[in-house]
Amino acid sequence: MLIEVLKSKLHCVTVTEANLNYVGSITIDEDLMDAANMIAGERVQIVNNNNGERFDTYIIKGERGSGCICLNGAAARKVQVGDVVIIMSYAQMDFEEAKTFKPTVVFPDKTTNKLV
Repeated sequence: MLIEVLKSKLHCVTVTEANLNYVGSITIDEDLMDAANMIAGERVQIVNNNNGERFDTYIIKGERGSGCICLNGAAARKVQVGDVVIIMSYAQMDFEEAKTFKPTVVFPDKTTNKLV
């Protein structure tokens, strides 16, 4: 049996941009992606701590070291610049493997989105 478990989490990052006129996705600083064990094209769930919105999208690479967290396309309507969001990805794995699996959880600086 396979179950879905938390694989990676960027906890409490700040939205730096919302670009309605871009074709969907979330742009994430490549440093943050590496730290959280996330890759371009990966499906992620976004939780907005400011308004309670929850939605899924996929990742595109942002400029390394920029602190960029940009919601693109329709997702841009679910955030405001300055909102604090949690970005999570999940993985399917065997039930027994899931019992000992440890997700990667990253706590960047909330004001700069830089790794601390």
